[in-house]
Amino acid sequence: MSSASRSGRRRTGSVALGDLLRREASAERAALGGGGDGERERRPSVAAGQACRAKKGEDFALLKPTCDRRPGAPSTSFSAFALFDGHNGSAAAVYAKEHLLGNVLGCVPTDLSRDEWLAALPRALVAGFVKTDKDFQTKAHSSGTTVTHAIIDGSVVTVASVGDSRCVLEAEGSIYYLSADHRFDANEEEVGRVTECGGEVGRLNVIGGVEIGPLRCWPGGLCLSRSIGDQDVGEFIIPVPYVKQIKLSNAGGRLIISSDGVWDALTADMAFRCAQGLPPEAAAEQIVKEAVESKGLRDDTTCIVIDIIPPEKPKCTIESPKTPGKGLVLLKKFFLRKTASDSLSLADTDNYPEPGLVEVFEDGCPSLSRRLNSEYPVRDMFKLFACAICQIDLESGQGISIHEGLSKSGKLHPWDGPFLCHSCQEKKEAMEGKRHSRDSSSRNSGSSE
Repeated sequence: MSSASRSGRRRTGSVALGDLLRREASAERAALGGGGDGERERRPSVAAGQACRAKKGEDFALLKPTCDRRPGAPSTSFSAFALFDGHNGSAAAVYAKEHLLGNVLGCVPTDLSRDEWLAALPRALVAGFVKTDKDFQTKAHSSGTTVTHAIIDGSVVTVASVGDSRCVLEAEGSIYYLSADHRFDANEEEVGRVTECGGEVGRLNVIGGVEIGPLRCWPGGLCLSRSIGDQDVGEFIIPVPYVKQIKLSNAGGRLIISSDGVWDALTADMAFRCAQGLPPEAAAEQIVKEAVESKGLRDDTTCIVIDIIPPEKPKCTIESPKTPGKGLVLLKKFFLRKTASDSLSLADTDNYPEPGLVEVFEDGCPSLSRRLNSEYPVRDMFKLFACAICQIDLESGQGISIHEGLSKSGKLHPWDGPFLCHSCQEKKEAMEGKRHSRDSSSRNSGSSE
């Protein structure tokens, strides 16, 4: 991924998502002769499978092909898939698997339309990740976990990630990376952020001053800059996820979500090619088999394969890429680059050819003040007088604006929302290095990952 993407610079809104969805539904209704609900009738299907070879037993997977935003309302259905790669124990991975999705959904009003829900999802994922991390702190466990979480609603895929598990997509012969790598070795800007917040980043020193191994954060020895859990390392190891949202073309695609046990052995191109022509379950097993045969079983090795299948396309026919991926590059085919303020209207989109894969939203910025801003990426979809993270109702005068203390807030004021409760404000300040909420004496110097 480019340094711009890693640093979390705002790269939102190629095209207004609602306009794309309405245009797609209109075209589908026309193809059906003008009758029926084209969006529902021609919705892509999802098939998924997983495989795992355990070394420590700290990898956990979530596969939920059918979920409803509103219970009993099939029109609000979506699919959720996630991989949790734990370290220093499995408690954080288990907790995140059990609570993260519910926390994300708890941050989204239930009465939103589909395009409103999809627009609100990036902010809800940020709040849900932070709430899960904050709640896990009360369990007094020192374990941590990476998280790569994908939500699929029709042709729209939204991925949120912390850590070094990865989600990659193959669509129309090309490979796209939908997650970020939060290893210190892969991200100089995260090294700078952690150092500025009070952490020390360096390699392990051995006798004679020789440095070995990957870059780690000390004390604690964690080689990741973002995760859920890891209470013994420091609040500057944050749970704020990189989020990317895309809209697939009508050709569908295949997602692979895997832990570093796979990616330390295989490139994305190798993974897709070795599983060519296989259904998801067999594809996941083959990818794990190839990874273990290549490097040996050095770590838990887990893979989830998800096929997003257009209605007219039979299952298990997603082709492997014809062209090797070029790493993290700009999305190819018909890439309509517009900022959020310049989003295309429905009429404007008629002047463009039918888009292929379109990037709707992308951000990895570590700042909660920006990621939870009511105007970023949407406005007026969240309760104003509730904590933007834990969702508790706030009495008059209780809330603390996320803009409070900002030196360059522009037109924003301390009385502008969104607001945080006192404990979530303490969490935010600790993540920014303004408050030390954990006793540094409890941190160890052993390797956590």
